Amino acid sequence: QVQLVESGGALVQPGGSLRLSCAASESIFRRFTWGWYRQGPGNQRTLVAHVTYSGNTNYKDSVKGRFTISRDNAKNTVYLQMDSLKSEDTAIYYCNTVPVNANFWGQGTQVTVSS
Repeated sequence: QVQLVESGGALVQPGGSLRLSCAASESIFRRFTWGWYRQGPGNQRTLVAHVTYSGNTNYKDSVKGRFTISRDNAKNTVYLQMDSLKSEDTAIYYCNTVPVNANFWGQGTQVTVSS
């Protein structure tokens, strides 16, 4: 069973940066397209960015130019570099495959953007 561990969330001021990490427990990680999802207060969980096995990326319009997703297949890890953070980026961030595998949800990591 694949286990995921998200980390890197924190309280940060508007305009600040964070780097999230998602480590998978098995080498099967490299076979999938991986994405970062987020769920803000009172909102549904939505896809923010994803990266394919070959490294192609795609982003939600609201984060284009500010967020960068990447992956390290040797480390079974996917990253999300978040710059120029805004209050509306406040959410719990999760990683999962694209499309979602319900068995892969981890605990998420909390990102709070506030002054």
